[in-house]
Amino acid sequence: MSSPSELIFFVNGKKVVEKNADPEEVLLSFLRRKVGLTGTKYGCGGGGCGACTVMVSTYDRNQRTVVHYTVIACLQPIVTLHGAAVVTVEGIGSTKTKLHPVQERIAKAHGSQCGFCTPGMVMSMYTLLRNKPQPTMEDIREALGGNLCRCTGYRPIIDGFKTFCESEQSSGCCQNGRAGGECCLENGAKGSKTNNSKESDQISQELFPMDCFLPLDPSQDLIFPPELMIMEKKVSGDALYFQGERVNLVAPFKLSHLLELKAEHPSAPLIVGNTTIGPKMLLKGVYHPLVIYAGRISELKAVTWGETGLTVGAACSLSTLQKEVEKVVVETEEEKTRGYRALLQTLRCLAGKQIRNMATVGGNILSANPKYDLSSVLAALDCTLHVISKDGMRSIPLDEKLFADFGKTVLRPEEVLLSIDIPYTKPWEFVAAYRQAQRREFAFSFLNAGMKVAIKEGTDVVESLSIYYGGVGPTLVKPKLTCQQLVSRSWGEDLLSEGCRLLKEDVDVSPSIHGGRAEFRKTLAISFFFKFYMQVVLEMRERGVSDADFPLEYLSALKPFKNEVPQGQQSFQLVSEAQPSADLVGRPSMHQSAFQQATGEAKYYDDLPLVQGELFIFMVTSTRAHAKIINIDPSEALKMPGMVTFVSAGDVPGANCRLWFNNPEELFAEEEVVCVGQIIGAVVAESREQARRAAKEVHVTYHDLQPVFFTIEDAIRHESYFEPKRKVERGDVDEALKTAEHILEDEIYMGGQEHFYMETQGVIAVPKGEHEEMDLFVATQHAAFTQELVGMALGVDSNKITCHVKRLGGGFGGKVMKIASLSAITAVAAHKTGRAVRCCLERGDDMLITSGRHPFLGKYKVGYNNDGTIVAADITYYSNGGSTLDESAFIMDKAVLHMDNGYKIPNLRGRGVVCKTYLPSYTAFRGFGGPQGLMVMESVLHEVAVRCGLPAEKVRDINMYREEQSYTHHKQPFNPTDMVRCWDECLERANYQDRLRAVQLFNSSNRWKKRGISAVPQKFGVGFSKGFCNQGAALVNIYKDGSVLVTHGGTEMGQGINTKAIQIASRVLKVPVSSIFTKETCTGNVPNAAPSAASFGTDAVGMAVKDACEKLMRRLQPLMEKNPQNTWKQWVNEAFFQKTSLSATGFFMGPPTDVDWEKGEGQAYYYFTFGACCSEVEIDCLTGDHKNIRTDIVMDVGKSINPALDIGQVEGGFVQGVGLYTIEELQFSPDGVLMTRGPSQYKVPALCDVPAELNVHLLANAENPHAIYLSKGIGEPPVFFGSTIFFAIKAAIAAARTERGLGDAFPLSSPATAEKIRMACQDEFTKMASPPTDGAMAPWCLDV
Repeated sequence: MSSPSELIFFVNGKKVVEKNADPEEVLLSFLRRKVGLTGTKYGCGGGGCGACTVMVSTYDRNQRTVVHYTVIACLQPIVTLHGAAVVTVEGIGSTKTKLHPVQERIAKAHGSQCGFCTPGMVMSMYTLLRNKPQPTMEDIREALGGNLCRCTGYRPIIDGFKTFCESEQSSGCCQNGRAGGECCLENGAKGSKTNNSKESDQISQELFPMDCFLPLDPSQDLIFPPELMIMEKKVSGDALYFQGERVNLVAPFKLSHLLELKAEHPSAPLIVGNTTIGPKMLLKGVYHPLVIYAGRISELKAVTWGETGLTVGAACSLSTLQKEVEKVVVETEEEKTRGYRALLQTLRCLAGKQIRNMATVGGNILSANPKYDLSSVLAALDCTLHVISKDGMRSIPLDEKLFADFGKTVLRPEEVLLSIDIPYTKPWEFVAAYRQAQRREFAFSFLNAGMKVAIKEGTDVVESLSIYYGGVGPTLVKPKLTCQQLVSRSWGEDLLSEGCRLLKEDVDVSPSIHGGRAEFRKTLAISFFFKFYMQVVLEMRERGVSDADFPLEYLSALKPFKNEVPQGQQSFQLVSEAQPSADLVGRPSMHQSAFQQATGEAKYYDDLPLVQGELFIFMVTSTRAHAKIINIDPSEALKMPGMVTFVSAGDVPGANCRLWFNNPEELFAEEEVVCVGQIIGAVVAESREQARRAAKEVHVTYHDLQPVFFTIEDAIRHESYFEPKRKVERGDVDEALKTAEHILEDEIYMGGQEHFYMETQGVIAVPKGEHEEMDLFVATQHAAFTQELVGMALGVDSNKITCHVKRLGGGFGGKVMKIASLSAITAVAAHKTGRAVRCCLERGDDMLITSGRHPFLGKYKVGYNNDGTIVAADITYYSNGGSTLDESAFIMDKAVLHMDNGYKIPNLRGRGVVCKTYLPSYTAFRGFGGPQGLMVMESVLHEVAVRCGLPAEKVRDINMYREEQSYTHHKQPFNPTDMVRCWDECLERANYQDRLRAVQLFNSSNRWKKRGISAVPQKFGVGFSKGFCNQGAALVNIYKDGSVLVTHGGTEMGQGINTKAIQIASRVLKVPVSSIFTKETCTGNVPNAAPSAASFGTDAVGMAVKDACEKLMRRLQPLMEKNPQNTWKQWVNEAFFQKTSLSATGFFMGPPTDVDWEKGEGQAYYYFTFGACCSEVEIDCLTGDHKNIRTDIVMDVGKSINPALDIGQVEGGFVQGVGLYTIEELQFSPDGVLMTRGPSQYKVPALCDVPAELNVHLLANAENPHAIYLSKGIGEPPVFFGSTIFFAIKAAIAAARTERGLGDAFPLSSPATAEKIRMACQDEFTKMASPPTDGAMAPWCLDV
């Protein structure tokens, strides 16, 4: 190989010259570690979240212009950027210089909560504006389709960005397709005020003013470096050579050189976008000593249009293909572009914008992965591949014969794909493409299909038929018999029947197919053909050549769901006009760090600079679910480059094992492992990459033990439970069941959920070098617990361990317990080496090790009367706790304590049992058992309504608590008035009755699409049922210049606790918020703090801040009265000179909550947050797809301290709940291995999953006398409202089943995935796909 080339590119206008660039180094690590630009975030490492989005600009020699496009930095090798200009979030604006309008608007529109995804969002929008300064709403939707957010629910992000749209209302319809002349731009942002009878009743819809935005100024943008343009124009044609420690890369400029390289190194993979090879090398450890980069060869990027159609170079990006096809579809007659329209439909759903900008057409095809959707549609279009080698060129048809096996094609190793011919369709050819995935966009498909039929001109006779499926086998499948047998037949009902019969035999989906879902896939294959049949009939009837017909109510099946940008209204009550304008309590105020988050300046733990001599730790985890550890051998790992040491149980100077409520919890497994993913040891090396590689070389010898089981049902059979079991009862359940008119016995299973906080867990442990002191910079919601656990592990007192928490990139309960153990392990490594050690879990390890929300099984026996009144209910809750107790007992407590929701069931019994299994321990998650406990009760209400033949909302209404002095089933008094108000107002605002009738009308006139609508109330307990956890503490310092520093025990994780603390301090001290600052959470400043959880952070911390500020004001009061004319600064200075303390601690004792479990009663919660939600959905009965049409939420948050933050919490929690109840599905293998370990397998809601209309209203004239300034906690309750989508889906399925003569009572477990929806809508196609009953196959995954 030639001597290494010099890599030249620009970052934010500054030239970068790398003389020894490593081909394995990706842009993300280069930016963060070498350039120090930490605004670009690590979210997943596989291109699935968008957190690391940056803009790349290159000079296109073919077009002679500079092109700007977004890329995923975690997959972009730096050596492929020669001659490119990279722009990161830091390069477009900053708080020190000038904000870019994109940064300003996402911040002011409250589109940044935890802020971790914000830089990626900003860069996606910025790049769009560079290419199109006045975008449409569709442009924005497409640009953000590859960016995930776990906090906001997306609506406020859209609100900020849609201000860049050019308003086009001349048609009476906005760009988002809304009729009636009201543009979505006016919704929520411009807003309105409505004045009722009282001044205090003023309601506003304006969360942020729109009249003070910075204008978009192109002169602020970085220009493309002239040096690069000159360099590209003068390019010599020489190849580039890059040599790393393990991998070499060659980037030829000429096609002939590429062919020589392939002849010489036939096994060397070709990369351009690196979206397939990259994840394999980065995440799966696949090793290639030589890689060839083909992105500089102009022949591979050529796009030409000829008489027969399009020829696209194999190295053209999917975005380039999409752009070309979009252009021709507009400019060319329809009959020639039918195939292109089908192709376009597929392209728009493929991945996100960033991946489409990187991934190539050739790469998509030659990856030979059937879940990559392009091959099926291109094969149906009769495309031709042109392949070339040193021996010459040949053409290969793109059909099923191209693919030899999964990941393999018939191309010879030395051959290169040059281009693909995509022909026009002929006048009598009809084409369609179909796909069904877990999520409509940005998700691999379960099944994709391309279909084309050629009809003999002027007739209805089939001349040829091509059907291709991806996802029914390891390769692309063509049902040959079906395609042959249907030729020469009339396209009519007989052909349909015969086609379905043939497909049933022709499409053989193995029960053991990779990914499972065999029955679902086969059903889809036949259903797609039925859709295609109807589409062709429709087009042929338009030409007057078909006698075939189908009912009008079938037509809607042909309309795919349109992804819309979420819009809606948000309303809240204005503060009194008498309130001083400087007092921001009750006003929508921007998140304190929003600007810093939007510019990338906000620092998270892994953004902190390297400490001198810092090492990196990587966990070694168990590969067995239950086994005795025979031997741990790190010898091979210790020989590897950069390796420093290996740590395990023997290295823990203090306690490796501790008792947690009499249950042992180990840091390192010492003698026995009890789950796959349990930490056995850890490698410590000089760099992340070295630690990752070394961890794979630690060899553990096991002896498998029995029993091994993973599911709740198996735990029940083995009687494997944690103590204590819980029971609460009111009334006489057994007696009431005897007298009830009807008895219902049923159960509902609810799967778990991954936190998927955007920032993975981690810590930096820094030994101080004396007195055994150690600082930890850690991502925790409970710094005091982390401090305590680290002290125990090191055998030192807590006063020598200081935990620092600036902010979290999302928490959701997942950063309370597990991070403490990870911190202790990292601290042990730091103690052993005497050097700072950094731990930053990769996404897959984070998901494996830390686990998530508990799966639940609710079994119930209910007595009810004909009018829907429930007289008795006996419910047993089983949760899967995993292998150790963690917080499972407390979570079960909450589920049982919430089982009544808002319903007065006179005779109610609840039992709670935590099952012990051989899975990683489940832990706290937003809602903490509430969403599971409430879900079972709502399932009871729903099923009773079905059996009574009554509307579900009527059954809910008649069973609701209504007495002003009501008592929960655990005998806690409360007033349900505001809950009933929320319920009534929600139904009214949602126009429930009219829409219910409209849903029924829709269902009666649509056979294959059905709608459902559902509404639920909610009563959610706020605070900890263990009273000692409800305390809060703060420290407030006033400095001589008048500035104020507030520190407290809470953790900022996006909920805005610091912002609210500043608002509270500002009100008490009567100083502007600009004079107040909050620093990090630190155990050295505020000791023994409770976790930031249970929706109680602001309640506890806010009261403590208020207490501290009031103490200070009492000290300053005499000076203020003596010199009323003085300024704040003068009073403060005077106090200093009079030796008055300007520092005060604040404390809030919290309520004495507790439950006497022997009696099953007690004041479990401080108060209750109420709300109600109504959602409408539409399902596609043929595919299982669903669209969330509209959601209305009315929430009682008391008197909101900050309506913008509270509405953000409602929307974000709701969308997280949408994921919980509909698309987020964790899959464990029969061996207990978590298979969904990243965003490519595990799908959280994306922009396309948010209801097209999402309205949130804060209940007016509501007060909470218990909490700070009459407010209420709001973080957790909205998650449960996602269940309205589930029940609406269930209602829609019931409508489909009823129409087919099936029962409207049927089982449906949560989440209601596309598979479950489709298979519940039983029809002739599901029957055809039914598997043979003989022969037991091991399931692909378990319902744990």
